[in-house]
Amino acid sequence: MRLTADIWVSAYLARLRAFEIPAFVVARGDATAGAVLIKLNTLDGAATCFQRSFDLMSGERAWVVLSEGVEAYVDTSVQKQRRFDPDLWVIEVEDKQGRHLLDQPGLQ
Repeated sequence: MRLTADIWVSAYLARLRAFEIPAFVVARGDATAGAVLIKLNTLDGAATCFQRSFDLMSGERAWVVLSEGVEAYVDTSVQKQRRFDPDLWVIEVEDKQGRHLLDQPGLQ
């Protein structure tokens, strides 16, 4: 059984809080089937945006980089995705160390 988007987002935010990593819902998407983008802001003018995709080799879902670089560039790519998909969730994680926890069990 697949988790709804709003439950996954709530669980992800709770996991980040447990590690004292600030995160915010920037855009709420469809509660049941909305896709999720994670923008990692390292608070130095740079950012990376992750999206879930399928690994063609294994068939497993994996987090891949949608865009990275100067924060304004990443913000522009997120805005383009939101125009294309209004059901999209956007979560901004702020961490100078670059932690996003997407590689932890249960979040992959």
